[in-house]
This record gives sequence, structure tokens and C-alpha cells, in this order.
Amino acid sequence: MDRLDAVVVPGRYQPLHEGHLHVFKYALGVAKRIYIVVGSAQESFTLKNPLTAGERIVMLETALDEVMGRGWERRIRVYPVMDINMNKVWVRYLQQLLPPFQGVVSGNELVLALFEDEGMEAIRPPLYRRGECSGTLIRRRILEGDPEWRRCVPEVVANYLDSIGFTHRLVRLARHE
Repeated sequence: MDRLDAVVVPGRYQPLHEGHLHVFKYALGVAKRIYIVVGSAQESFTLKNPLTAGERIVMLETALDEVMGRGWERRIRVYPVMDINMNKVWVRYLQQLLPPFQGVVSGNELVLALFEDEGMEAIRPPLYRRGECSGTLIRRRILEGDPEWRRCVPEVVANYLDSIGFTHRLVRLARHE
């Protein structure tokens, strides 16, 4: 496969973890540019989506500065995107919101199928520590008081989450759900 001009890398990033960074690096190997889609941008302060879109963008940009180094902005763009809850038209919705792209890099079967149905490239990256470092597992570990969650995120992300009181927020949300 020839290198694509641009691909979408969608996720909720609740929070950003090492697996996400692995996918970004992989995506940069298959495309000249990647568009990180911060999905469910309208959601925040729930157990599934505790971070705001703005917090996720700051977290992403901070981590990209640290991991990719300065200049990553030439090849990576970050876009918040609200849910529309209509899977069949989701790819076309993204086409209206983003600059032109030719495909997606994702481990999500539904996302891959939606892009394939539109005749676009649907690329599955190798998974990275999936059984131990998903957003769901990280949030669960935080709620259980397990400090091992920090091994799944870059130090700069853990520091950012500490600075916004993420652990306290999750505990508080769990009490009210």
C-alpha cells in the first residue's frame, strides 16, 4: 500500500494512554498526516467520559510535545467531534468537519466497517497492551486506588491528570452514579 495523504485516528481519550501513542506512531507510518478525532466531545463529568473535550485536547497536545517532540503539529491535527449517533452517516459527517482524508487507523471493528463501507482505507494497527491499558481499565484502577494505572500513561499525562484533580473527580462521580 502506498502511503496515504491523511488518515483519521478516532478515540475518546478518557484518558490518553500508551496504546493511543502507539497507534499515532503507527498511523504516521502509513500516512503523511493524521487527524486525531476527540470523539464524544459533548460528553464530560460522567464515569465513562470524565474529561472535557478541552481537557483531552490539552492532554493530547502536552503528551505529543513530550513524546513526538516539537514540530509534531506539521503532521498531526487534533479535532473535537460531537457524537451524532447515526453510524451509517458518521464517516460523511467527519468528511464535512475535517480536511480531506483517505482512511482510518483504528482497532474498533465498527469504525473499520464504517470506513470500508464508504470505500476508504480501514487500517487495523497492532494492539499495544490492550488487556492492561485501556481507558476503561485505567479508570477502574483509579477507582480501586490501584496506583498501577500510572504505568499505562506517559508521566506527563499522569502529571496533567493530577493537576486537574482527575482521581478526585472520578471518585466523586462514582459516588453519584
